[in-house]
Amino acid sequence: MSFYTYILQSEKTGRMYIGQTNNLEDRLHRHNSNHNISTKNRGPWKLMHFVEFETRIEAVQLERQLKSWKSSKKVLVWIEK
Repeated sequence: MSFYTYILQSEKTGRMYIGQTNNLEDRLHRHNSNHNISTKNRGPWKLMHFVEFETRIEAVQLERQLKSWKSSKKVLVWIEK
């Protein structure tokens, strides 16, 4: 089973959201269906970037690192690399 760290962007506000999951398609659907409190009524959301991992631990570590930056500009630079 694969795990993913993903970055979404709101088409409405431009805001970014970072998370991790083992099912990207389902997770994106849940974000766009307002089933997540953090992203509710802020979509629609589009998938900007994702990284695949073999373990959830790796996906969570990257998620925490990206969230710790607290700068969408820094995350965008990281995506471009």
